[in-house]
Amino acid sequence: MKALTQPHNYAKRILLAVTGMSPQILTETLWSLAVAEEDPFIPTEVHVITTLEGAERARLLLLSEEPGWFHRLRRDYQLPEITFTTAQLHVITDAQGTPMSDIRTPEDNEAAADFITDWVRQLTADPDSALHVSLAGGRKTMGYYLGYALSLYGRAQDRLSHVLVSEGYESSPDFFYPTPYERIILVGANKKPLDCAQARIDRATIPFVRLREELPRRFATDHTRFTAVVAATNRALEAPQLCLNRAEHHLQADDQEIPLTPIQFALYLWMADGALRGESVMDWASSEAATHFLAAYRQVVPEMSAEYEEAEEALAWRTKDPRDVKDYFAANLSRANQKFDEVLGSAAAQRYQIHKISKRSAGQLFAINLDPEQIEIR
Repeated sequence: MKALTQPHNYAKRILLAVTGMSPQILTETLWSLAVAEEDPFIPTEVHVITTLEGAERARLLLLSEEPGWFHRLRRDYQLPEITFTTAQLHVITDAQGTPMSDIRTPEDNEAAADFITDWVRQLTADPDSALHVSLAGGRKTMGYYLGYALSLYGRAQDRLSHVLVSEGYESSPDFFYPTPYERIILVGANKKPLDCAQARIDRATIPFVRLREELPRRFATDHTRFTAVVAATNRALEAPQLCLNRAEHHLQADDQEIPLTPIQFALYLWMADGALRGESVMDWASSEAATHFLAAYRQVVPEMSAEYEEAEEALAWRTKDPRDVKDYFAANLSRANQKFDEVLGSAAAQRYQIHKISKRSAGQLFAINLDPEQIEIR
């Protein structure tokens, strides 16, 4: 299992970095990953998130024919083909979709957060890929958003790191990576000569908390604003609050509407009403269970409706064997629990889901683990 989550074992390997005025952070990171490691992580593709000016600098310094430092690095160390063209230079756009030249205002930072988060979401969508994220470039806020986005969407095979370049080289616009041959550059006000072959790059792997499996599923597939993802994550850390609206047949949990069918809503209404009365545990195989559920269902659909008659008939013959009544409820509960998972994410959903707590010879007990003050029925 360990080998499967090692990034270098994946056929699709992605390097993602943010850059600003110093695009050489990309070649420094690539050298550290692909050349200096015992088990090298050689990307199959490279992506850069940057500003308008940052993209132009990366194009001229990394991807041009001359000096073309990205291509030189590949040639110097005989690295295989790596997909990295101007199409992989992703310029941050504002709320109107206009490419940004810099990130200064609160609105700029909000747009950058959304842009970066969405790219991390896209690049982690393929389960057969491994993503390596470098925090070393760009403005500090860009690095923060990039690291936070990886915490939200990162998987077991994804990594986060930061590179540090030895003194003298780190401030030189002429240094791009340690060369396998002598290459002299002049650094500082006194034009001190340094040999690029003697440069040292240290890369620190940064551990991060992986929250992906706790997120609502829609966040993994849909474009979602950074603030919305963070708000949903933070809401799940607060006290649960379940709200049921009898008239509109709506159920909200963590301020999010859960799209339940009438039967599923009635099931929750029955359980929530019991919890408000101090009866949070119900025996779904008792002789009274069907009667109490149907009483709740009559508050959701008309008693003379086809839906109600169908449920009444389905429960009528099941009452001969209490286990059949329990199975009727359990089938609807399973589908309802899936909807809670989809909207809230598994961890947050568990706080609201009705669950089995024990077995008895005559039936099974189910409960909703909420205190009366955490339940509101309108």
